[in-house]
Amino acid sequence: MKYKIKIDDIHTVDEIKEYWTNEDYVQLLEKFNYPDAEDSKSENLRELLFMAITDFEPSEAARIVLDYKLGEHLSEGQIEQISNDMLIDTVCEEYPEMELQSTLFHINQLLFKAYNGKFPSSSATIIDCSITSLDKNNDANLTKEMLLRLFNDGLSDRNIIKRLFEEQMNGSVEFPEAENIIWDLQISNNNHFKLTISGNLIKKEEVIASEWEGDIEETEDDS
Repeated sequence: MKYKIKIDDIHTVDEIKEYWTNEDYVQLLEKFNYPDAEDSKSENLRELLFMAITDFEPSEAARIVLDYKLGEHLSEGQIEQISNDMLIDTVCEEYPEMELQSTLFHINQLLFKAYNGKFPSSSATIIDCSITSLDKNNDANLTKEMLLRLFNDGLSDRNIIKRLFEEQMNGSVEFPEAENIIWDLQISNNNHFKLTISGNLIKKEEVIASEWEGDIEETEDDS
């Protein structure tokens, strides 16, 4: 199946505020011993949380937020280790369980903002693109795996995804990691795609073409 890929916009962000809801803020404020958080105005919750967080030592604050978001996935020992490591390294870029990297990014950047830079900063890359089938009878729904493969020819050879997952990107083997490499995927008007990916995995400057054509084979899992 042949497709035309056109990049509409790429930008780098150091946080995605929409990830955190007012309910998250209220519950975290309670965990940071802020009384009656639910009675506060919604527009003040984020700043109140930042003030409450900074009353704690950075590693302790990290432990609290990690336990809130990932307590069901990580042991107490893992949370303790990560809470200390986050002060010296961008754990979200290197954590071996890829399915947790996006959540670790959001936690890391919340703490980075609250402490005005005491935590190392990370980034996310947001790609807006249009992908159009060049085959008239093609009605396949593009999966995350297919999307990454279509990006293969538009990425620099220095790109870490191309280097770590060469066979997967070429379509030689299955690519289950794609589900966690693309953190968020929004599709509108059938052919417009918005991808959110770790800035460590795709940097803005590594997208070296604004338009190109890609060819991928449809598998039973893709149809």
